[in-house]
Amino acid sequence: MKERVGIAGVGLMGHGIARNLIKHGYGLTVLEHPGNQPLDELKGGGATTVPTAKALAAECNVLILCVTGSPEVEAVLCGTDGALEGLRQGTIVIDCSTAVPASSVRMAEAVRAAGGHFIDAPMTRTAQHAHEGRLNLLVGGDKAVIEGITPLLRAFAENIAYAGGVGAGHRLKLLHNFVSLGSMALIAEAAACAAHSGIEPEVFIEVLAGGGGAGVALDRLKPAILDPNGTPVQFFMANALKDLRYYTSMADDTRAEHLIADAVSNTLDAAVKQGGARAMVSDLVALLSQRNTDTPRQ
Repeated sequence: MKERVGIAGVGLMGHGIARNLIKHGYGLTVLEHPGNQPLDELKGGGATTVPTAKALAAECNVLILCVTGSPEVEAVLCGTDGALEGLRQGTIVIDCSTAVPASSVRMAEAVRAAGGHFIDAPMTRTAQHAHEGRLNLLVGGDKAVIEGITPLLRAFAENIAYAGGVGAGHRLKLLHNFVSLGSMALIAEAAACAAHSGIEPEVFIEVLAGGGGAGVALDRLKPAILDPNGTPVQFFMANALKDLRYYTSMADDTRAEHLIADAVSNTLDAAVKQGGARAMVSDLVALLSQRNTDTPRQ
């Protein structure tokens, strides 16, 4: 018998996860929230909704969290009418959010005290990959528990990497996002400089793609470099900033250097103030070009 799944957070990524769970025959209950994407498709496939995390936990034996970050994870689990109040014995909580590892360890302890199991399984790739059921998962937690739910994870993930114990998945995700977002910030800044230096964007991209600048970061930014109205990277700038701050917090906790991460964080912070929290990461190209024009040199 397939697990009954509950999901909190049906946004850009969570909606793809939810639709693929239904596609693979899993019963699904969704937490009602204003941030959800339209639920018509999911309801048409048999999904039901509940108003509280407590009610959500009472409906399922696997609970997936796909929310913004650690404060939201803690609120869903431990807040008023939180999931831990309704958690069934043996329920597996899968945190697909990007979170602070230290918080994940605390949440794992709280879930364990309530009789459940906690796995951190943050995602890489894009909303389109989520829609296609082709996410990458970076998984931390008890290996036996993870092996038991691997068929469920494969309903929405193409690749699953075991990172280690609880919190290791989130540590690896922060490392990944620092490299990914840092690379895009570097290319965006170079693209802005190229524009102000009279270098044609097509030539700029061709040279990078044929040399040391080739890779996923360039591929994702290419439409925005060629056209400010090109296809955006579906990732909010505010979430990127949050991830960089989580990374520097982790680096502080482990006494690791984070000078470059600080610079990327400062770039994203200025971009959020300039373009708003709903700006996409790919908007960084246009925002940096505009800033170079509008901001006097110091």
